[in-house]
Amino acid sequence: MSTSPRRRTGLVLLALICVALVALGALLWTGRIHSQPETTPAPKPRAAMVDVLDGPQHRQRVQIDVTLYAPVETPAPAILLAHGFGGSKDDTAAQARELVGRGFTVLTYSARGFGRSTGKIALNHPDYEVADARQLLDWLARQPEVQRDHDGDPRVGVTGGSYGGALALMLAGTDPRVDAIAPTMTYNDLGQALLPNNATRQHIRGLTPADGAGTDDGVFKQTWAGMLFSSGGAPRPPAQRPQRFAGDGPPGAQQSLTCGNFTAEVCAAYSDIAQDGTATKPTRDLLDRVSPKTYNSRVDVPTLLVQGEKDTLFGLDQADANARQIARAGGKVKTVWFAGGHDGNPPDAELRGQIADWFAFHLGGVPPVPDPGTAFQFDIAGRPQRDGEVPVRTMTSPTYPGVASTRTPRYGLELTGEPTPVINPPGGSPAATTSLPGAGKVLDAAGSLGQDLPRDLPGQVATFRTEPLESPLTISGTPRTRLAVSAVRGQPTSSDAVLFAKLYDVGPNGQRTLLGNTVSPLRVTNLPADGKPVEVDVSLPGLVHPLETGHRVELAVSTTDQAYKLPSEASVHRVGLAGDRELSVPSVHATASSSGTVPVAPLVGIGMVFLLALLVWLVSLVRRRFHDEVDPQLVDTPLAIDGLRKSYPDKKDAVTDLSMRVERGQIVGLLGPNGAGKTTALRMMLGLLRPNKGQIRLFGHKVTAGAPVLSRVGALVEAPGFLPHLSGLDNLRYYWAATGRPMLQAHLDEVLQIAGLDTAAKRKVRSYSQGMKQRLAIAQAMLGLPELLVLDEPTNGLDPPQIHQMRAILRRYASTGRSVLISSHLLSEVEQTCTHVVVMHGGKVAAAGTVEEITAVDGEVTFVVDDPRNAAIALNTVEGLGRVEPEGNDVHVDLAGHQASVLVAVLVDAGVAVHQVGPRRRLEDAFLQLVGEEQR
Repeated sequence: MSTSPRRRTGLVLLALICVALVALGALLWTGRIHSQPETTPAPKPRAAMVDVLDGPQHRQRVQIDVTLYAPVETPAPAILLAHGFGGSKDDTAAQARELVGRGFTVLTYSARGFGRSTGKIALNHPDYEVADARQLLDWLARQPEVQRDHDGDPRVGVTGGSYGGALALMLAGTDPRVDAIAPTMTYNDLGQALLPNNATRQHIRGLTPADGAGTDDGVFKQTWAGMLFSSGGAPRPPAQRPQRFAGDGPPGAQQSLTCGNFTAEVCAAYSDIAQDGTATKPTRDLLDRVSPKTYNSRVDVPTLLVQGEKDTLFGLDQADANARQIARAGGKVKTVWFAGGHDGNPPDAELRGQIADWFAFHLGGVPPVPDPGTAFQFDIAGRPQRDGEVPVRTMTSPTYPGVASTRTPRYGLELTGEPTPVINPPGGSPAATTSLPGAGKVLDAAGSLGQDLPRDLPGQVATFRTEPLESPLTISGTPRTRLAVSAVRGQPTSSDAVLFAKLYDVGPNGQRTLLGNTVSPLRVTNLPADGKPVEVDVSLPGLVHPLETGHRVELAVSTTDQAYKLPSEASVHRVGLAGDRELSVPSVHATASSSGTVPVAPLVGIGMVFLLALLVWLVSLVRRRFHDEVDPQLVDTPLAIDGLRKSYPDKKDAVTDLSMRVERGQIVGLLGPNGAGKTTALRMMLGLLRPNKGQIRLFGHKVTAGAPVLSRVGALVEAPGFLPHLSGLDNLRYYWAATGRPMLQAHLDEVLQIAGLDTAAKRKVRSYSQGMKQRLAIAQAMLGLPELLVLDEPTNGLDPPQIHQMRAILRRYASTGRSVLISSHLLSEVEQTCTHVVVMHGGKVAAAGTVEEITAVDGEVTFVVDDPRNAAIALNTVEGLGRVEPEGNDVHVDLAGHQASVLVAVLVDAGVAVHQVGPRRRLEDAFLQLVGEEQR
């Protein structure tokens, strides 16, 4: 019997496979095969004690405990990573590893007086902590792992939170070798932060969102200051004190137990303030000298300012002042407000990724990223859900208002209420408990109980109210008002009035929510004894909060707050409204978006390798060597489909004629009604189904079952089955082990962090909620760092915050040059996430193009303006223009052949501000029209 050539080829392949298996088994038996990792792990971190000269006289030396983290490829740009007050270098180790994963050399260190570092704490004094940091830059410049611009000049960026953030600002203002900075949750003026006074007799310009009063003679934040002082107040063991040079003479006085580990100057300043809540001139001079405000006029390097919206220690006004001063100095400034802070959570992985992107662009030397720009970004946090998670919506404005653009839009809400006498009780007790330092997360978790905690005491508060809002309004910044304060004749009084202003959101049912969980301290000085009122401009706490229709705002002005140092003498003052009797609310014009650009390290790549038997894999590998034909014109194209068709016996064709492409850097949304053929098309793209006609190419290679090129693709098409008795981490480990690839390439820690499962990774899967199982499936798809990601309904089971995070991850992932293909029924998510759209209907492409091209219809556009009525009048004067239809703040226009830019010029000439121009219809409208379901 003769054998066909095709059968003979199959027999030869089978024989070759058997020979290969026997040889492989023999080598494994004799131990001659040793697996080698495909990637070189990063070097082990290197710890050291660095000697630095201490103080302006350099009569002692201090040892700074440092750890140097280096990437695989060196020399590389360096990041100096500073910690917060009371911490050490251990607190920044995780972020250091993230930055190393992005290709940076990172130096973490414990500031003097903390951790194992010696020396006295001087609060970022330029002669001590800042001088230490300058000497650490000297040390960095000598390390072979660090890229240098010149001898002694490392290519370096500086970042840190709170105390470390101020160090970044002050070092950039005193050392020209610093190339970029990213301070987070930090201060501008330590005196104003610890002794705030948000009342001034001058009118505040308010060009920027959080421009506040910021005057002297403030009210002492005794609770926060006490917490900070105690964290550095423990005396140091003798072995951790500064070392003196030989010949320096006898050591100084014994370390004071009351001063702890602070310098005598800092200790004296704290004692001065703590006595009566006021600061003498020497104390104010010291606070000025250790504040970034003194040095920001010399900061002209790219600066990313990240500030928390939940922060009773360093509010939004501190970042606002930093932004204004650095912009005036010529520095490039980007400002981000996030839903966290000292009273919430620190920056998450996504925000840390933005910081890494900032350095990647401005320092170079690592995989490039797009320009992060200077767009202003802020978060709007929703109400906490039952599982404790808080939905967050990120808003973006082109620039930070008032710095590089026009002033911040403000809206006046009329206040009503009569002047009210308020009492400060003897000794300031009992006191209101509206401001609880560090307790923001506790209040959020307490739900309705947390809403009941902030309470003003009878007789101590004057209240003023707005009418219920007729339309929603988002507060984004520092609200302002004007008050009249006076002494009350015949009552015990003083020439100074200490007050606390705060805002409540009051719902239709009377439920009150304290905005920002904080207050605004006021000290009004030199009140006339005759009862004549003194008018002051008042800055309320900086915050971001959406006000709903039907809600009203309540302004409460109280005499006490337990977090502050209060006057001991009893007094009575009268508080009333002044000026226009209104609350001025900032509301930045912004659009919902995901966060700018994305880090490569936290975005470790997304991958899925198909579980096939070893025999099938070897067969596929050998056959590809004989039959794979690479199209050289498509080797850089992730996906190219041409004339694809799939039919089944006695059934309607699932896919009739599908042609489409996915290019690098694109996020393509695959849309279509049920039965349009989306899932069938995805399964053919992944080699799970064989098409009847047409071809699919991944990076120029034909797709067949088990094709090696599929290892460059990550996919989530069907819900994977996890072993419930194993932890999430073990499920991922066993899955990755089955692929045969080195475990180092899985990036398990990063993948779990991106998916939000890092804290639950060791729990058994049987305890996971449906949303957690979906996130675990997404984490499984993220293994391997592939170049193309294919997802079928990735947001199933995710709540709004998780959907928001996934959207940001995908956008950042594509910004690294990789590509994403998403099949989803959530048209709004596709519209916000995707750059391109392919609409399938009846098994073929009904439309394809960018989102803007798909949503465009008959030349109709929408202008978002501040004065719709005058805008419509101005546009109706344009000859030949189609229908003009005002609707709310929108004006819909039929261009009828006119250019939108011409109409923008007409509106501007008419004095109408144009905030946005875009196509009239949404993606949902376009989709329904394309698939013939508009009527339904």
